[in-house]
Amino acid sequence: MKRFLKILWTSKSFAMRLTRVALLLVIGFLIMVMFFEDKFIYYPAKYPEGDWRIEPVAREGEIIPAIEDTYFQTSDQVKLHGWFCSPQKKIGGAFERVPSAMTLLWFHGNAGNLSHRYDMLRDLIKLPAQIFIIDYRGYGRSEGAPSEEGLYTDARAAWDYLTAERGIAAERIIIFGKSLGGAAAVDLASRVEAAGLIVQSSFTSAADMAAQIMPFIPRALIKTKMDSINKIASVRCAKLFIHSPADEVVPYELGRRLFEAAPEPKQFYEVKGASHNDTWLVGGKDYFEALRAFVESCAPRH
Repeated sequence: MKRFLKILWTSKSFAMRLTRVALLLVIGFLIMVMFFEDKFIYYPAKYPEGDWRIEPVAREGEIIPAIEDTYFQTSDQVKLHGWFCSPQKKIGGAFERVPSAMTLLWFHGNAGNLSHRYDMLRDLIKLPAQIFIIDYRGYGRSEGAPSEEGLYTDARAAWDYLTAERGIAAERIIIFGKSLGGAAAVDLASRVEAAGLIVQSSFTSAADMAAQIMPFIPRALIKTKMDSINKIASVRCAKLFIHSPADEVVPYELGRRLFEAAPEPKQFYEVKGASHNDTWLVGGKDYFEALRAFVESCAPRH
């Protein structure tokens, strides 16, 4: 009997020690998540990673982007890089600029940098529209390190560059945000009077995304907000939401909830069978026609 009790006590002591170790490991992991949260959220690719040697190769009659490297500063003195792109058409072996009434201010998704968006850029420029795509701080050729507040500051700096330095009227700018860029786009659209807002494959909030990816982490420990679902209520311009039910990164449900929380005027365009990063490829001609119709509807009538 004494031997049995000794074994039982030893087993309980071992179990208690094991529980303490497991608890300490969990606490350590949660502390690590808190201190290194930005490292878990952002996946930037710094220059020279990417495809930066862009050659203006086009077939006769094809519209491609004329790319201008652009540098501008944020309000907190971070130097950012972007591509200001104008549509140009190959005619008789030479390129001629194509008139465009509207400018898309494009905030790309999380991983990589703007050079990884060149293939889509070649199709998007055919709307036709001018396109200004930027790299957030810490991405591509931009200085600094990414953060939530930095994301919003960078978006505002891009807007100020277009309106103040380029002299483009606000009524001719459509804000376009994809995935992570949707959070930047919604925040900016809630602060300025743009002609329109396009939100593609984006989410309601960082907490809702964390619940999908890491449901075991308490929401109270997540300092990043990206609270698009509350900000969208104050966006009064025309809005186009694009999402795929097959999106494996940002659940379709979050895209629908963001759309439903938005005030009119708004519309939702669904691309069936598309994964998170190939919406434009799967959507094809119909996808770009939906974009073209929205852009044209946002253009000033005078």
